[in-house]
Amino acid sequence: MTILSFDDDGVDVVYEGTEFRLEKDLIEEAIGKSYPDVTDHEVLKIVEKEPSLSGEPRRVRDILNSS
Repeated sequence: MTILSFDDDGVDVVYEGTEFRLEKDLIEEAIGKSYPDVTDHEVLKIVEKEPSLSGEPRRVRDILNSS
């Protein structure tokens, strides 16, 4: 199971027991759009080779505004 924790500067990730950070700039470069417009599904695709995606994708802007 992969855990993503979003904040204004990037995402803290726990993947297969390993914790690491994806910085906002890296995410924007990898996906090709501004960080607030990136979705959680897109970030998950960076982390996992074949992620199991469920539910509707949520934009980072919406995730941060709901916390």
